[in-house]
Amino acid sequence: MKETFQVINSTLSAKKISDFIQQKYNLSKKTECKLFRAAMNHLYIVTDGEKKFAFRVYTFNWRTKREINEELKLLIHLNTNSTSVSFPIADNSSNLVQELNAPEGKRFGVLFSYAKGSKVPNFSQEASFIIGKALAKVHKSTENYTLNRINYNSKTLLTESLPRTKQFFQKDSEEITFLETLSNFLKIKFENLKEQNMRNGAVHLDVWFDNMHIDENNEVTFFDFDFCGNSWLCLDISYFLFQLFSTHLNENEYKIKADSFIKGYETEIEITKEERELLPYACLAIMVYYISIQCDRFDYWTNIFLNEHHLKRFVGNLKRWINFNNIEIELKASC
Repeated sequence: MKETFQVINSTLSAKKISDFIQQKYNLSKKTECKLFRAAMNHLYIVTDGEKKFAFRVYTFNWRTKREINEELKLLIHLNTNSTSVSFPIADNSSNLVQELNAPEGKRFGVLFSYAKGSKVPNFSQEASFIIGKALAKVHKSTENYTLNRINYNSKTLLTESLPRTKQFFQKDSEEITFLETLSNFLKIKFENLKEQNMRNGAVHLDVWFDNMHIDENNEVTFFDFDFCGNSWLCLDISYFLFQLFSTHLNENEYKIKADSFIKGYETEIEITKEERELLPYACLAIMVYYISIQCDRFDYWTNIFLNEHHLKRFVGNLKRWINFNNIEIELKASC
């Protein structure tokens, strides 16, 4: 008797998804579906003549249906308030979330509008200004808007995340010691914040070029709000600046684009003194959190990069940011 093995992560057939979507969303027989990316979630591009959509299939045991509905609630709120985002599309029965019976168990799928334009990895100073302005418009709609999802704070970003990273790598190293020291340093920084001067609301928490399109009219459309939650709005600003820095080895070029991004943002909303002071630190806490997420989901997505060499590069990038911003912590000498 042949043994049947349990499945933890499958890739669903694009042809079957195409048939499923045709039926559920009343699309034509010309509908085509292609797998675009199998990463944290699986993304399929759906075309029906001139119409184009994105169908996201959440990986198994990644998001609950409640968490997904809260993400979609935020997107509908933003779309209703004329903010340019990729928004969910209801099926023939007015359902936004599809339940898919995969070999590993129940998975969820959502059909989204396709963001106009395309990804621009190496965008210009002018584009940086436009992105800043667009993000500020998002924050105008998300300020004081609360989701029934994760609260990003010192506990979730630092206290709860670091042990998961340590458990994954299973041994002490210079990099793990650095992350511990950095986490303790950031906790004190967060405890001393004057929160009354910090804007709160729903955050995207993954704002960078891979999650936005820019069209020929320089309109920015944001998508992939999979990590949305509640926190200080400046976390999105800080994270974008860190990603911009990470993709620019020329620090003068980074500075020009970062200043342009901030100027664009402040054409819509002024960044408070307290928020501005937190910008060099907030992204560090987010990155401590994200390395733990990579460790958590090791079995569910492309993971060959996740090893001790990746951890060294990851920490090296944090140290480069720390040096650039003249941040002084106990391990500064090793940065």
